[in-house]
Amino acid sequence: MIKNFIFYAIVFLPGSNTFDWDNEEIGTPGAFLIRNNHHSEFYLKSLTLEDVPSHGVIHFPCNSWVYPASKYQNDRVFFSNKTYLPAETPISLLKYREEELENLRGDGKGQLQEWDRVYDYEVYNDLGNPDKGPQHARPVLGGSTEYPYPRRGRTGRAPAKSGLNLALSLNIYVPRDERFGHLKLADFLSYALKSIVQVLKPEFESIFDKTPNEFDSFEDVLKLYEGGLEVPEGVVKVIRDNVPLEMLKEIFRTDGERFLKFPLPQVIAVDKFAWRTDEEFAREMLAGINPVMIRSLEEFPPASKLDPKVYGDQTSTITKEHIESNLEGHTINEVIIERKLFILDHHDALMPYLRRINSTSTKTYASRTLLFLQKNGTLKPLAIELSLPHPEGDQHGAISKVFVPEEKGVENSLWQLAKGYVGVVDSGYHQLISHWLHTHAVIEPFIIATNRQLSVLHPIYKLLHPHYRDTMNINALGRQILINAGGALEVTVFTSKYSMEFSSMLYKDWVFPEQALPQDLLKRGVAVKDSSCPHGLKLLIEDYPFAVDGLEIWFAIKTWVQDYCSVYYKDDESIKKDAELQSWWKELREKGHGDKKEEIWWPKMQTREELIETCTIIIWIASALHAAINFGQYPYGGYPPNRPAISSKLVPEKGTPEYDELLANPDKTYLKTFTSQFKAVLGISLVEILSRHSSDEVYLGQRDTENWTSDAEALEAFAKFGKKIEDIEEGMKRMNNDEKLRNRYGPVKMPYTLLYPSSEGGLTGRGIPNSVSI
Repeated sequence: MIKNFIFYAIVFLPGSNTFDWDNEEIGTPGAFLIRNNHHSEFYLKSLTLEDVPSHGVIHFPCNSWVYPASKYQNDRVFFSNKTYLPAETPISLLKYREEELENLRGDGKGQLQEWDRVYDYEVYNDLGNPDKGPQHARPVLGGSTEYPYPRRGRTGRAPAKSGLNLALSLNIYVPRDERFGHLKLADFLSYALKSIVQVLKPEFESIFDKTPNEFDSFEDVLKLYEGGLEVPEGVVKVIRDNVPLEMLKEIFRTDGERFLKFPLPQVIAVDKFAWRTDEEFAREMLAGINPVMIRSLEEFPPASKLDPKVYGDQTSTITKEHIESNLEGHTINEVIIERKLFILDHHDALMPYLRRINSTSTKTYASRTLLFLQKNGTLKPLAIELSLPHPEGDQHGAISKVFVPEEKGVENSLWQLAKGYVGVVDSGYHQLISHWLHTHAVIEPFIIATNRQLSVLHPIYKLLHPHYRDTMNINALGRQILINAGGALEVTVFTSKYSMEFSSMLYKDWVFPEQALPQDLLKRGVAVKDSSCPHGLKLLIEDYPFAVDGLEIWFAIKTWVQDYCSVYYKDDESIKKDAELQSWWKELREKGHGDKKEEIWWPKMQTREELIETCTIIIWIASALHAAINFGQYPYGGYPPNRPAISSKLVPEKGTPEYDELLANPDKTYLKTFTSQFKAVLGISLVEILSRHSSDEVYLGQRDTENWTSDAEALEAFAKFGKKIEDIEEGMKRMNNDEKLRNRYGPVKMPYTLLYPSSEGGLTGRGIPNSVSI
């Protein structure tokens, strides 16, 4: 009897097809070939064979587009949901396993067409449009020591020589099975279109009265949510002429007359001004949208790691006189020893680029923010240092100002401004580094390498594949309308035209093993090893919502990965002998993250523990880390005064008209500094897009098909994982009802839900999708 065999199908028309045989001696169907002789492609979700003699039901999960034979010359092969390590593959399937991987790798030549299924690598050479002028030129990221970067998917299209319109942006090549389904695309476009509003900038600016491009008061900002801003008829006509009709209903909301009316962000839903408190400012470092930056301060004053030969003395100018009165009677040495002093440090990352950034319309500072852990478990801001490059040259060090909390007068107004500058820098770092670089960009090489080197029959392919859904598509679209020259990100983030090369500089610091949450917490000094604590870690800030919830999710993922891998790998030797696995890991390091191929910290992929940790990190980045960083953008940042992204003026100096205006109307000064009308509206539009779940999302602990494998042990382990995820969410809800845990809701009365695994579609502020899908 043949153990596994191939059967063949030719499709002439879409519809049901039957395959009959009654010879038990044929054996078990292991795959089928299919050719589409119809004139158009179709999506093959799955194929199920019922009443197979001696075998019952056999499932073939397909989830793929099948193009006409006139375009895609090769027959397509689809395998059953059996799982085989390479050396265990039945001989009758081995040829097709190898040929399918060859097809997916392609030959590295030519422009790829929509029906191609090729996964290949390319540098980021498509961000600039030099034909539009030198201001639109951008460096190539990747392939050099000056601008290292993860690789993206290759399209074969020549680097852009002119701007791409929206329609072309949506047709940039990604492998066909990575493209959005119709439901996802419709959801996304309805909101993505808002991110293109810069093409209508002159018309939008005509909406704003009195002080063009500026809000006059916080009440003006609130109008964006409470009633919307009316659009003059002339502007409406321009919009109708430039925006597809099917998008207008969403953009104009329901009344058809008003434009730019947004949902009320959670951060101001209960109290319109609680965001201005120092407690909320500090709490968002633990439970906001960039909770991965705060670290323990282990020396005072804070030191710099920048080369003093290039940047001079960059040591902090914060003194003990600035902060010691707010340490609940302790000295600085005591609180450092007790690990109660923390810092949000955006000094060293920004200072090398700050002179260039401030040559644009941006005017901002490098910043250091010191915080003290109080007896009630909350953080108290102690001081903010704002620094500029020395006017006589970098080698002369920094020029710094230190601000401390004050409750009244101009000192309070200056303190509020200082917090705003910290928000600007943190927002930009969040968007470019924590969000784009550390989730979207770094995961794409794993997607490419997995599809090129691991067969769909491979257990690790089946483990990781759900965590790659839609990522290449969203990244390709992002390169065309968000992170490109003149794109929405450059318009709404303080780094302006230097945004992407700034992210390249910080990719130099990216270390794969440190993306594991426990390692990240230990590195930042916010946790220590303690065998008496859950998971062997003790958090120094016990009420640290991101870390508390994140550790529960992390270890649930790791347990699932360990249980799953143990089904297929019984010892370390089986890891070493897995040819596909070794090729995958080699290519990932040498090509996908090729600019870091010489780093000694890469796992060697010689043990089961290395495989388990690696896969856990990949799944963590794609699911929970991205969710924690992404889906709070509108709940927190949809109100720009709370998370300003751009500053256009420096701190006013005494004796200037700007200082006199600060004295007379501090709120107006704050808004003029951080919240221009047009950029605020564009920024709100952008974070609303990025914060929404599509209606067809698949969340952590779920699969889009129940028949993804035939292995009972794997299915049992996954069911256990799904139950654990549900239990974790219930635990999070209980903690959010504990009033002693003040950092879980804060002065704004906004519970921490960003790591709740489940969600509905839309703007929910919760939910962990399996993948970086938006």
